[in-house]
Amino acid sequence: MKKTIRKQKRPLLAILILAVILIVLSVISIGIGALYISPDAVVTNLLGLDHSFEFIIQQYRLPRIILAILAGAGLAAAGAILQGVIRNPLASPDVVGISKGSGLAAMAVILIFPESPVYVLPFSAFAGAAIIAVLLLMIARKKSIQPSSLALSGIALGAVCHAGMQYMMVKFPGDVNAALIWLTGSLWGRNWEEVNLLAPWLLILFPIVCILIPKLDLMSLGDELAQGLGENANRLRFILIFTAVALAGSCVAVVGSIGFIGLLAPHIARRLAGEKAKYLLPASALIGAIILLIADTLGRGIMPPVEIPAGILTAVIGAPYFLYLLKFEARKQ
Repeated sequence: MKKTIRKQKRPLLAILILAVILIVLSVISIGIGALYISPDAVVTNLLGLDHSFEFIIQQYRLPRIILAILAGAGLAAAGAILQGVIRNPLASPDVVGISKGSGLAAMAVILIFPESPVYVLPFSAFAGAAIIAVLLLMIARKKSIQPSSLALSGIALGAVCHAGMQYMMVKFPGDVNAALIWLTGSLWGRNWEEVNLLAPWLLILFPIVCILIPKLDLMSLGDELAQGLGENANRLRFILIFTAVALAGSCVAVVGSIGFIGLLAPHIARRLAGEKAKYLLPASALIGAIILLIADTLGRGIMPPVEIPAGILTAVIGAPYFLYLLKFEARKQ
């Protein structure tokens, strides 16, 4: 009985610890940059007791921290949903090409239609991600595809999108700096405008994810069991993938094509909080926020005032882990 209670409390304790870690890292991250600010000064400023570094904290660093948390959580939640729906541990927005599709569509809007309103970006990014998702579903239906094969199909589609982005960089050389930001993924220069652009999407999508959490556990059991329990498996799969695509597309539209968060976070979350979706999804979101926050902080702190894009640091961590997962899946089969 005591062991059962401990097993039930462990995921909640893991989520609580992750939340505390995220808060502590946020305070530390605000102070790191070309001008170091101590955690005490950061806390007193956030509480309104001190205004010494108000402009730097409130207008420059705080929006980046909030954006890193929102985007990291969104990408990680999208990865957890895709892995559960496709029942593929290698599925994530960047590995299966969804992030690259979003980046290509968003870059097309930025370079070809530079006068477009800012709110058009998330819709265009979602459209690009949706096209890649549909192509992947068509590939998966045509033949019984193995997890590593589906990942390789996504990598191939992502490579095509990457080639499209490089072509646009050549076609529109005057805006190449903006294009490079999309290719690598970065929070440099982001402010409250980008936070206000991403936050409404996540405020709509995260409640939908919470409602769909019990359904995700059903999908992980397989189509036949889901059908036997009264669910329309095809419709439910479409809704879940639509939600994951919208999460990934909106995040990529704001911070660029940051890779491997949607792959790493759910795997770490499973080790800490277990397989149940009601614990896995919040743990994945918190870990994704922590990973992107650490990557952005390191990018600002390694060689100030020069910044390393967060997407480069997540790739350095994520690429070896992806190779490990490929080898692990090959051994299992």
